[in-house]
Amino acid sequence: MDKFVLKKAGEIWKEIGHHKKPEELKIEIEIYKKMLNLFQVGDYCYFIFSPPEMRMEYTNTSITKLLGYQPEEFTLEKFLEMIHPDDLTTYLNFEATITEFWKNLPPEKVFKYKTRYDFRIRCKNGQYKRLLQQVAVIQSDESGAVLRTFVIFTDITNLKQTNKMVLSIIGLEGEPSYIDIQPIQALVPYKSILTKREKQIFHLLIEEYQSTQIAEILNISLNTVRSHRKNIFKKTNTKSVLQLIKLGLEKGWI
Repeated sequence: MDKFVLKKAGEIWKEIGHHKKPEELKIEIEIYKKMLNLFQVGDYCYFIFSPPEMRMEYTNTSITKLLGYQPEEFTLEKFLEMIHPDDLTTYLNFEATITEFWKNLPPEKVFKYKTRYDFRIRCKNGQYKRLLQQVAVIQSDESGAVLRTFVIFTDITNLKQTNKMVLSIIGLEGEPSYIDIQPIQALVPYKSILTKREKQIFHLLIEEYQSTQIAEILNISLNTVRSHRKNIFKKTNTKSVLQLIKLGLEKGWI
């Protein structure tokens, strides 16, 4: 699990919970009322999540049928690992957008919305499913802090063919809805100036491998290595391996 991703997710969820600690969980009929309000078709599972504590507090056993995991295996860290790599950035941007929305709501309206969006997730057998995630707040306080949410996953693999993730915030009890929301960029993918091969050579260079050794390791000609080196120095505006190392540390590449 990428620690940066876990840290970023934690910042988002703790912010929505106003960095408060929820009181002891009490399963009440209100939870099931919320559940009945959520779209269910095909296989589904549900769990209760505490944003301030970044913890799954209760996971229904139906997760085993849906994803192959036992409830006790379904931790926050495992969940983030399961999200398709191509969907993870958008997932975090969606969560940041939702956090910003709930933060700006009057406390009395926190319970009057549910959020929904879809993403791909890896099952225990290695296969991916497309899930619709729907979330409703089930515990808050007088300041509007989101202390616990009720989350339901529904398998929509056979219902949606495109990979476009769509975020909607649905108003309840007469509140307005917001469909296909453009998310804020809480996490923007980095676009490298180096090609895949140049990245390989870059890392070998900073590990003090000579060009002849790099050619042998990558099974390419010495001239090819020299050509890549030249391109790397040109693209990074550096003239030596030491400058490359300094730049790499400055940019967070190494």
